[in-house]
Amino acid sequence: MTGKLIAMIPARLGSQRLKKKNLALLNGEPLIAHAIRKCFAANCFDEVWVNSESEEIAAVARAEGANFHERPIELANNVATSEDFVGEFFRNHECEAMVQVHSIAPLLTAGEVRGFVETYNKNEYDVLLSCIDDQIEVAFEGMPVNFTFAEKTNSQDLKPMQRITWSITAWRRSMFLDALSQKKTATYYGRVGFYPVSPTSGHVIKTQRDLEIAAALMNIAD
Repeated sequence: MTGKLIAMIPARLGSQRLKKKNLALLNGEPLIAHAIRKCFAANCFDEVWVNSESEEIAAVARAEGANFHERPIELANNVATSEDFVGEFFRNHECEAMVQVHSIAPLLTAGEVRGFVETYNKNEYDVLLSCIDDQIEVAFEGMPVNFTFAEKTNSQDLKPMQRITWSITAWRRSMFLDALSQKKTATYYGRVGFYPVSPTSGHVIKTQRDLEIAAALMNIAD
């Protein structure tokens, strides 16, 4: 890939289960600050942007040296979809591609971000999704997906299931906007690839308990 690559960190202020989640402190620093620093540490982006409606979050973004994109207030509620705010961001920022780095996945490392971008650059993907390779028996609505009831298979011999984490995602701008113009689902439009991350890197913060687990895991890693 030769065009501009942007990192975009979505961070609306409102959240239902953990209030002001993106400003919640993890080891003394807001989640949004962890994400910004990680993007800069990865050293693979032309620009780093925070996408929010909140002036509180804007202040943190600017203090950390990131650019700030003010999201329209109607795209900051729990009804607006990621396709809505990603599309709005793409319409306002020229680039070849954008990597969405979620602040709610604080255990994703700068090295994994860099590896993700390297994988995206080396391939012709229009979409690259982060996932956890779950190599365990998986059923859906009571029926086996990657195993059979007819025999017992060792877990290490099973085909891994790719569980999407949304920790980090890449989209090609032209393809995303083309899908939206055709009223198609832009999130999975074009050639889709999968990038495995570690189970801890796929841990996302939705509740206070999730935050406490992340803190414990971070302290173990330290």
